[in-house]
Amino acid sequence: MKAFLTLVFLLLSSSIYATEQAEQLFNQLKPSLYQIKLIDKASGEKSSIGSGFQISADGIIATNYHVISSYALHPKKYRIEYLDSQGNKGDLSLQRVDVINDLALVSRTSQPDMPYFKLSKTTPQKGEQLFSLGNPHDLGMIVVPGTYNGLKKESFNDRIHFTGSINSGMSGGPVVNKQAEVVGVNVATSGNAIGFLVPHDKLVTLYKAFLTTAQGSIEEQMSEQLLANQEKLMSEILNSPWQAKQLGKQAIIPIIDVPFIRCWGDSNADKADALILTAIANCSLDENTYISSRFFTGSMEIEFRTMNAKNIGANKFYQLYQQQIAHAGASNRAGKDNVTEYQCHHDLVKPENNAINNKSIFCTRAYKKFPNLFDILYLSASIDKNKEALVSHFTVAGINQENSLAFTRKFMEAVSWK
Repeated sequence: MKAFLTLVFLLLSSSIYATEQAEQLFNQLKPSLYQIKLIDKASGEKSSIGSGFQISADGIIATNYHVISSYALHPKKYRIEYLDSQGNKGDLSLQRVDVINDLALVSRTSQPDMPYFKLSKTTPQKGEQLFSLGNPHDLGMIVVPGTYNGLKKESFNDRIHFTGSINSGMSGGPVVNKQAEVVGVNVATSGNAIGFLVPHDKLVTLYKAFLTTAQGSIEEQMSEQLLANQEKLMSEILNSPWQAKQLGKQAIIPIIDVPFIRCWGDSNADKADALILTAIANCSLDENTYISSRFFTGSMEIEFRTMNAKNIGANKFYQLYQQQIAHAGASNRAGKDNVTEYQCHHDLVKPENNAINNKSIFCTRAYKKFPNLFDILYLSASIDKNKEALVSHFTVAGINQENSLAFTRKFMEAVSWK
């Protein structure tokens, strides 16, 4: 009992100390914290709210790209406004973006001796206590203690796993260590006190680029970043091992051996009354790049589905087979203002391994604002196995022509029949 009570007092003391430390940090840092608002010019009302923090004496403020994305895409429709801890307001100008890492730099009119956040020169240790600051639900600035849990293992673009309650409106706020140095930027939450942060080194890189390199338009910056990111992603995918795996009774499918593409499986083997036995493998890139609330890119989805008929004729099997094929579609959100209509090419295809004949469809749609980027959709269905079939399907969002053809070629050659 004595040991138990001692533990309780230790935990209580630790909690009180953490709370006191959080309050001290907040009071120290709040002059450099801002609420960031997008104001619709026509109505004069706010359309989005986030957080930001000053990182230089001359008025440079960091936030998330998604907080100011509507202005980045439609600068004539919106203006960006800040609200500081004293209730002062003012306009902000957009200087630079990193759409891949969801970061943006905005600037305000500077004043003498303006306080600002220091960016850490080191990475936190796993288990280290951190403090997230921001403006949740437009309720005012707060500080939330949490824990650094390293980088998210399944991410292609680095994200920090943070155990702490990041809520809506805290996007773009800083996360600091006990020395009040920025180690990350609030970006997303998965609920249940699980949050994700952009590592501070991404912000350091963006700020250095702002200081040292010529700035093109915001669209030019975004286009360059999207092209570079897909090149990096597809290079890793195309040069990684593709493992051959059996699906169902006879199909051989590829599984791409990279940590950021995860696969799941399903079947109806337990359904005694099933007319068609189905086995499914679905793999996807578990992230995407936010352009606007109506436009996401950078995603990948791959699906394989085998079907074996049980006690039905070939005509009935073909009808059910066609229903499965009709479900294929794009995996990313994009509207007519963002992309062209799909252009599709249909053909009968036999890969060089001669193991399977397919009826294939390859479709592309172009990005209107970002030249040389496309969404691609590929669907193939085997046609030579009587009452057995394999449907192969993938979509890739935001890829250039060279990489799309290389990926499609490798994909087609990796699909086989036992």
